[in-house]
Amino acid sequence: MAGCCGHNAQFDGVSADYKRRLWLVIAINAAMFGVEMSAGQMSGSQALKADALDFLGDALTYGISLAVIGATLRTRSLAAMGKGISLLLMGLWVFGSTVYSVFYIGVPQAQIMGSIGFMALTANLASVMILARYKDGDANVRSVWLCSRNDAIGNVAVMIAALGVWGTASGWPDLIVAGIMAGLFLSSAFQILLQALREQKTEAAHAH
Repeated sequence: MAGCCGHNAQFDGVSADYKRRLWLVIAINAAMFGVEMSAGQMSGSQALKADALDFLGDALTYGISLAVIGATLRTRSLAAMGKGISLLLMGLWVFGSTVYSVFYIGVPQAQIMGSIGFMALTANLASVMILARYKDGDANVRSVWLCSRNDAIGNVAVMIAALGVWGTASGWPDLIVAGIMAGLFLSSAFQILLQALREQKTEAAHAH
């Protein structure tokens, strides 16, 4: 999100309060990954499956973030690069599976999409509020915020897709939203990777 990146001394996650908040958000995201992936399979919705992957990505991201809190800038930027690459791979998977679905379209169940999308939005708004105090920071902390933001946007998009599927009796709104979410994955991946690379260059410059 533009403007979320601090330009002064950046918060690196060394805070007991921040760690508690991360553990809480990990639990929320892991639970919603299971719920939403199951619902995506039941309803035949690519958008729900894409959003479920976003939850999984968040849970993994937060776990890695906890593991490297207090480590050197180089270690934290390397961890952020790993998370950026995982987002990149998820984005490519969602994009590829969506393209495949274009040639094998079934109409997803709008009611399941809408109800699960609303449940997921509630969970993510809670996560965003829990982490809002720490949205600025280094690449490691910032990747947490970007993943939280992706989920909230994705949930709204799933609900819009559900409305579109219900209104048109077509699977196209679901596929379009899944494609947009794939783009969001890729955009966030590039943002995280670029900031991590900048931080590595800064660390290298200070070492000499």
